[in-house]
Amino acid sequence: MVARTIDYSELESFQGQEIGVSRWFEVTQRSIDLFAEATGDRQWVHVDVERATRENGGTIAHGFLTLALLPVMLADVLEITGINHALNYGLNKVRFTNPVRAGGNVRVRQKLLSTEPKAGGLLMISEMTIEIEGEDRPACVAEGMGLLFPGTGRLDTTAKAEGA
Repeated sequence: MVARTIDYSELESFQGQEIGVSRWFEVTQRSIDLFAEATGDRQWVHVDVERATRENGGTIAHGFLTLALLPVMLADVLEITGINHALNYGLNKVRFTNPVRAGGNVRVRQKLLSTEPKAGGLLMISEMTIEIEGEDRPACVAEGMGLLFPGTGRLDTTAKAEGA
């Protein structure tokens, strides 16, 4: 369930406001292992459960895995109507401030920082704080940018790729 729906034409009025918070998502050892396989980052602190448990109290997720969970978490927070499509425009800042342990739960809190016209669309800049359940410090704080183009549709991040 999406926490909030905002029309493209109304986005500017939400500048400086918290948009919403996603539900909790579990970061499993399986997702950590799959990420390690996909990226080639097989550092023991992520994938060697026995050694990591002995030396570190357990394995931790890759920082970039935590960051890569943003699309699925953000789909919980906001649906934008009145658009044709949206593009990931990049990140201004990313800070990994606390490790996520395997089996831990994370969620994102999104705040709309600003919007500005760009390339026939609207550049939306958000602060995204990835929180860890039961922890005071977040796992990650990122400032992300999305480029939205007006139209008659909606941002649907749950669509399946053809043939998937």
